[in-house]
Amino acid sequence: MSKKIMGLGKRNPQNIVPPGVGGDAAKNLNRRGFLGNAATGFGGLALAAMLQRDAGGQETGTMKVLHHPAKAKRVVQLFMAGAASHIDLWDHKPLLEKLHGQESDFGEPVEAFQNGLGPWMQSPFQFSRHGQSGKMISEAVQPLGECVDDIAFIHNMVGKTGVHSQATLLQATGFQRPGFPGMGAWVSYALGSINDNLPTFVVLPDHRGFASNGPKNWGAGFLPAHAQGTTIFPQRKNPIADLYPKASFITPEAEEAGRQLLQQWNRDYQIQRAEDSRLEARIRSYELAAKMQLSAPEALDISQEPKHILKMYGLDRPHATYPEEINAAEEAEYFGRKCLIARRMLERGVRFVQIWSGNDNSFPRRNWDSHENLKRDHGPLARGMAVGAAALLKDLKQRGLLEDTIVLWTTEFGRMPSTQGSLGRDHNPHVFTNWLAGGGIRGGVSMGPSDAWGYKPLDRENPTQVYDVHATILHLLGIDHEKLTVLHNGIDRRLTDVHGKLLSDLLV
Repeated sequence: MSKKIMGLGKRNPQNIVPPGVGGDAAKNLNRRGFLGNAATGFGGLALAAMLQRDAGGQETGTMKVLHHPAKAKRVVQLFMAGAASHIDLWDHKPLLEKLHGQESDFGEPVEAFQNGLGPWMQSPFQFSRHGQSGKMISEAVQPLGECVDDIAFIHNMVGKTGVHSQATLLQATGFQRPGFPGMGAWVSYALGSINDNLPTFVVLPDHRGFASNGPKNWGAGFLPAHAQGTTIFPQRKNPIADLYPKASFITPEAEEAGRQLLQQWNRDYQIQRAEDSRLEARIRSYELAAKMQLSAPEALDISQEPKHILKMYGLDRPHATYPEEINAAEEAEYFGRKCLIARRMLERGVRFVQIWSGNDNSFPRRNWDSHENLKRDHGPLARGMAVGAAALLKDLKQRGLLEDTIVLWTTEFGRMPSTQGSLGRDHNPHVFTNWLAGGGIRGGVSMGPSDAWGYKPLDRENPTQVYDVHATILHLLGIDHEKLTVLHNGIDRRLTDVHGKLLSDLLV
């Protein structure tokens, strides 16, 4: 499959060996000798890759020169799977309080996803003002009240569908159907790694399982396979799958010998099929695994973090047990741990971290899809998310990292201002909220109001779409979203499809 890069340099597969080593010597090279790490058998392989890159034979990313000066170097995306309710967290609607319980009348035909056209429903959570900006936010996300002056809220986001899988893909990849690269994959592909020893794009899923679409949300699509996200589960005994051999009969020597044989087969195969990026990605995964065996355990080890930092992230109750019912303390521990791991990854050079809250539909609810009882589900999830997100923002800021790190909070769509049943809310793809912070974003502002009920944008002719958010993030990273393209099936594909405008009002 032919590919061309517009405005970018193209990566050619390299036979990665140390400079000056060639011919039979390169073929028979014992990589362990470079680092002398007999325990893992990975050392020479890792060193070879680093030496080759240092010699100029391998670029870290496809872009050789940024399109314009960047204000940010890295991104962390917080994704609320299941559709978090804008009107119960960020978008205060006094009219719903006034009309609560009255028959809903939208003044136009409305098609509900299920049966969510009951009476108007006020939020079960109280709203109050926070920060110098006086931003009204819900008590469910009260911990983020300390951070609102660093946040830019977008209240007129619109989607294209009320179906979870399609809407999630749209927010994650810019397209409603599978097969397209995630935003993190585009950033990974364009900019490459800051750190030799950790993945460029890390994904921290919900500990209970994947959201709708699973790994398709962070896949590489038609980009080189190495651009895809690497999943890490901090709560598991083995956070990174397949990093170490598990069978007792595998010795370090046997592991090394098998890996060298596979490496040679892969290299021979790659020479014949230089355009197959999957093989290059597999070879790179071996090289990265070598480095991660040394660096990943340290990055994931939070035991040396000060007590006040652990407390800030909601991690001050080690070995706590929790009830079966969803509860705020448990959600804070799980989400806070991922946020702390994200900070540790970001400060060690990971380019893009994606944190998920909520798994695909399960009962009782462990996601944001609150059809039955919004207060029961949103309350603990929102409080847990807010504890972790607030800690992450404050921690990045106190370390001087927020100024060049973009934090994006998103969900696939919003929820209806009318009730489903008596306590839940149905899907609302017609308007919802995202927010951004750090990395060149102007804090303490809100743009694009929704209408009085929170049903659609107040200005229906000028909504904000996911393409605009993606274009703005790429811009802050020094990338023109219209120039970051790859020819695929005869079409110059890009993250923003044929859309996208810069949200200049949000920029410093």
